[in-house]
Amino acid sequence: MSSPAAFLNVQASLTGRRWVGPDAGADRLAEAMAQATRLPLPLCRILVSRGVPPDQAAGFLAPTLKDLLPDPRSLRDMEKAAARLVRALTSGERIAIFADYDVDGGASAALLLAWLRALGRDATLYIPDRIDEGYGPNVPAMQALARDHGLILCVDCGTLSHEPVAAAAPADMVILDHHLATETLPAAHAVVNPNRQDEDGSLAHLCAASVVFLALVEANRQLRGQGSTGPDLMALLDLVALATVADVAPLIGVNRAFVRQGLRVMARRERPGLRALADIARMDSAPTAYALGFLLGPRVNAGGRIGQADLGARLLAATDDAQALALARRLDELNTERRVLTEAVREEALAQAEARGLDGPLVWAAAEGWHPGVVGIVAARLKEATNRPAIVIGFDGGIGKGSGRSVAGVDLGAAVQRVAAEGLLVKGGGHKMAAGLTVDRDRLEAAMARLSELLARQGAGAAGPQDLRIDGLLMPEAANLALAEQIESAGPFGASAPAPRFVLPSVSVAARRMGESHLRLTIGGRSGGGPEAVLFGAFDSPLGPALEQGGHRLFHLAGKLEVNTWGGRSRVQFRLDDAAEA
Repeated sequence: MSSPAAFLNVQASLTGRRWVGPDAGADRLAEAMAQATRLPLPLCRILVSRGVPPDQAAGFLAPTLKDLLPDPRSLRDMEKAAARLVRALTSGERIAIFADYDVDGGASAALLLAWLRALGRDATLYIPDRIDEGYGPNVPAMQALARDHGLILCVDCGTLSHEPVAAAAPADMVILDHHLATETLPAAHAVVNPNRQDEDGSLAHLCAASVVFLALVEANRQLRGQGSTGPDLMALLDLVALATVADVAPLIGVNRAFVRQGLRVMARRERPGLRALADIARMDSAPTAYALGFLLGPRVNAGGRIGQADLGARLLAATDDAQALALARRLDELNTERRVLTEAVREEALAQAEARGLDGPLVWAAAEGWHPGVVGIVAARLKEATNRPAIVIGFDGGIGKGSGRSVAGVDLGAAVQRVAAEGLLVKGGGHKMAAGLTVDRDRLEAAMARLSELLARQGAGAAGPQDLRIDGLLMPEAANLALAEQIESAGPFGASAPAPRFVLPSVSVAARRMGESHLRLTIGGRSGGGPEAVLFGAFDSPLGPALEQGGHRLFHLAGKLEVNTWGGRSRVQFRLDDAAEA
């Protein structure tokens, strides 16, 4: 089967990528939708790419929880889990929360703590140390918690933890998770997980915080049945939004409503921890999905990656402004340290992967001493650079702990879980877009070879690493604030719902530097000017030097149209991804 023609005949851009545009059928559907709905053609192209028919366009552009929130009882064990939580609440039983050390785990724990505190109760928070204890429940921790607590709530982990769950007796354990399950579940009081083998998969895109939120919806319903009133759950959606974006959950279905509404809640700046963190991160405009994923999320994660594991959860659950500010400052410091570590590992991992070859179905790298807290971030960088699933593993002696990130359409978690079941990994699991694993050094090569084989069967490596997807052409004079705001209504953008990428054709550019590593570009088109463009990390590729010395040449510019709010004023901005000489 021949490849489609390159968009604008760009076979090799300034960064060496081939541009691939929408097919003729998608263009026809977009034009028909524009006629039927009177929406702008660029917006209709996004809707067509999302599979939205014209009669559902209005609803898609204004997602609401009223329309999209599933019945919590549609998940197995949910009614039982909520009933056990309510019983512990009303009986005065001591409750422990065991959570993963990432944003999703921390947000899940903070949701439960906020709900309990609003009802006059509290809980013991336990976050395992990434290095000393590893991911998920462990036997010593479960035994210790069971001595003093009647109920242990295990969030964002526990689905594969058969022995630790058994060790929690006589305490009851309720698992609220989203990681891929095997056919046999641990012997917990309840296991609520949309990725159980006996679920229908319709809610498989939920992160753990979303599962916890649904559990609280059900708990409130049961409280009403007893004549009591539960806390306002809508005020907790800022935590759900943060977890959804930071955990790279697909922004489809109810997740779109969670994030859209959660951003509105976050803009009210009522949660001390997020308010302090936003100030530390110098967020001076309304929060966006981008801010959650690239400004707040990494800082919350920093404690679990290279510092004290519970810092992120404590920040999100903080009720005192002074405590929140101190935690936010510490997490910001750790995030700076994390960046340095990440860059050192990234350079080594990329060199190793390049030597091995980047054209296979899996890109991987492994070495002694790489910090387990940054291997996931480096895997994400390799995935982005190669358009292939990536695994990065740090060894400590004979045992390696690794993390992986996948591309759309390739279920990495299932493949890792299968390799673990076949005995080539000590353990492993995850979900479609991310996975974690532990491997013996002497089985590394065999495990990666088997994983490559399984991923190849799913189509990994079929797309060219140099292909850049283009959603359509946009004349510079049409790239205005009104259009940018309409395009944002198709968001939030993120995993499984990438921001649309348009090309401004045949424009002149005048570049000036922003600091040492970024460029701001003034665009001139044949019929007038266009939006101001920005190129971040301009000199990490040939793109920056070429545009800075553009002279009188004309360029096709590929990027994303967005609203930039600064100092209370909004203006249109074109975030540049790539360019080619016209």
